[in-house]
Amino acid sequence: MNKQVHNIKPVSDRDSKILILGSFPSVKSREQVFFYAHPQNRFWKILAALFKEEVPENVEDKKEFLHRNHIALWDVIESCEITGSSDSSIRVLKINDVSKILKDSKIERIFVNGKTAEKYYKKYLEEELNEKAICLPSSSPANAAYSLDKLIDCWKVVL
Repeated sequence: MNKQVHNIKPVSDRDSKILILGSFPSVKSREQVFFYAHPQNRFWKILAALFKEEVPENVEDKKEFLHRNHIALWDVIESCEITGSSDSSIRVLKINDVSKILKDSKIERIFVNGKTAEKYYKKYLEEELNEKAICLPSSSPANAAYSLDKLIDCWKVVL
């Protein structure tokens, strides 16, 4: 088990209306220094389908996509001990200061991507921020119970 520090800056701007929080970046995302970089993760396919756009292919396109659609993106956890990309192995964690995104934007709704993000959001952030988050089924390839179509259907609440 290795201590890992979140190495990806949050994506948000003054016009962000939706905040999506994951738990902690996967190994692939930490390597590529951007969110949902694992090719099997369905995050970008889901959002592209919802907003009726092409799936963004590189980091710049992904950032532009998020800004264009007023989406802020970050993770609940700033650092933790984790084995690989396994959410279930997360221990000894420190939480990100999500309040700065809320102060510097027009966030109307907060979503969490998966049960782990929901668990830590509820435990550490919900009361402090005085904001409930809507839990979306995880876009992770580990969430095999959900097909891409089923995920897209569940994620329509973002719109």
